[in-house]
Amino acid sequence: MADRRLQVFSAVAKYGSFTRAAEHLFMTQPAVTFQIKQLEEHFNTRLLERGHGRVSLTPAGEVVLAYADRILDLSDELESRVSELTDELGGALNIGTSTTIAAYWLPQLLEGFKRKYPRVVPRVVVGNSQLTEDRVASRELDLGLIEIVSEQPAIERMTATRDELFVICSPKDALAKHKSLSAKVLKDHPLITRDPGNAIRVLAEDFFAAAGIGIDELTICAELGSLATVKHLAAEGMGFAIASRAAIQRDIREGRLIGIPLEPRQYTPLEVIVPRDKFRSRLITTFAEYAVAEFKRMAADDVSA
Repeated sequence: MADRRLQVFSAVAKYGSFTRAAEHLFMTQPAVTFQIKQLEEHFNTRLLERGHGRVSLTPAGEVVLAYADRILDLSDELESRVSELTDELGGALNIGTSTTIAAYWLPQLLEGFKRKYPRVVPRVVVGNSQLTEDRVASRELDLGLIEIVSEQPAIERMTATRDELFVICSPKDALAKHKSLSAKVLKDHPLITRDPGNAIRVLAEDFFAAAGIGIDELTICAELGSLATVKHLAAEGMGFAIASRAAIQRDIREGRLIGIPLEPRQYTPLEVIVPRDKFRSRLITTFAEYAVAEFKRMAADDVSA
């Protein structure tokens, strides 16, 4: 319902780039440029300074942005309040999720929610847990599904459940004969680690640090953003990695990988996070509560399987 020009202007200001704003809004760059031109013509002044690959706000642009954000927030609240009177949830829901949750938890979660509320349109952005947390804190996303305990004051978190962490390696690896693995034993073997900001990487580093082993003392053979690639290299005997139970069940059943508990046992939390001070529609609240309940149910089914 809000003026499209204000939506486009807010996105360009937020991302500092016409190109990134166009990607976020699913528009072409010329269309974004046209909307900004129209808004500047309406106010008869320049709102953005272009140069050096980025755009910045003029003094007039700063004033327009402050009001635009207030107008857009009120517009979203109005749409949500009126739609809630129909008792049928609908509309877009912007969800951020970690890569592991996206691959192994989210499909079943979204399927169940869509069956209950077919008019809801989930829009999912996948990134590591830290990136997802930052996007929720900055209100770019309605809520996030992450694997770290959020400490940001701008975030409200709901702990759903936890998933155990395992060492994964080839069945032919020397580590495969162990019943459990301590940091001291793992220290002398090549580690396939995850990208910075990944929750499993943070937990793995904490595990070694608790044993007095710094990351610089480990033999890192690869640092990867793709869990599929991590599992492939581990299965091919390139080294060991640490992954959650949900991510490795199929590989273990099919004999590609061995999963060995850590000693002491380690767990990754599954958390649902929302912006603390943002208006929260019934849709956001309903999905958050549903996600918490479904995570708990799926974790219980996993343990009993």
